[in-house]
Amino acid sequence: MNDALAKMMVRYACRRLEDYVRALREILQELALLGLWRSKFFEQGAFYGGTSLRILHGLDRYSEDLDFSLLAPQPDFDLGRYSDALQTEMRSFGFEVTVNAKAPRVSAIQSAFIKAETLQQLLVIETQAGTLQALPRGQVLKIRLEVDTNPPPGFATESRYLLHPIPFSVRTYVLPDLFAGKMHALLCRKWKTRVKGRDWYDFVWFVANHPRLHLGHLEQRMVQSGDWTRGQTLTADHLHQRLTETIDRLDVDQARNEVLPFVVNPDALAVWSRDFFKDLARRLELA
Repeated sequence: MNDALAKMMVRYACRRLEDYVRALREILQELALLGLWRSKFFEQGAFYGGTSLRILHGLDRYSEDLDFSLLAPQPDFDLGRYSDALQTEMRSFGFEVTVNAKAPRVSAIQSAFIKAETLQQLLVIETQAGTLQALPRGQVLKIRLEVDTNPPPGFATESRYLLHPIPFSVRTYVLPDLFAGKMHALLCRKWKTRVKGRDWYDFVWFVANHPRLHLGHLEQRMVQSGDWTRGQTLTADHLHQRLTETIDRLDVDQARNEVLPFVVNPDALAVWSRDFFKDLARRLELA
């Protein structure tokens, strides 16, 4: 195994094969951030979403995708320009990797997919039974990158620092604006019968750790998505009414089952109920 990669793996208390796969996925995410930093992406873009909470703020659940926003609308942005930098970074750590950027569409969201083959010699682990086991040859880890090229206004950013595999910086939304983005997902995600329990898990984490929410940025997001009328002020009462209505419609069991594969401690989901989420809603601090 690459020495630097081995040092990064030490941070994870892996016991089972799936723990190692999760750890490798997260390391790949960090290497992608490093590649973007080297290629100056963060001069024009910022990291946000669940994975940013996990990597930069210690959210205790796993996350799959990397979500970014440009700092200002840029219709001619091309995510494909960063493919070579991402591939070079990850290959230097022993990953056989390809990065495929999808052709820009009418949508403001551009995406790319990182596919990394976990070669058999890359990782050998000792199981709880004391036997040695390797990741299967040909197993592929996939990570999706998405960039919003037409971000709604009204957000602020800051630099956060990672120390592995080398010290580098990542521009990200400040926490009240990250919370606004999460609240927008909770209130406005257009999934007919599906429930994304990860959004509700993150909601609990925000209220417990960083309960301040930037209401102005949430308003801008809702206006852009067609969920709020431009020129009408989104007030605290409006938000609480919308949130209460959303909780009343929530299938709590479906939400719990969706997030279960991503959490470290399943017992944290036992208390989930509509009354629980309504109690949390009353604890929001609006900025």
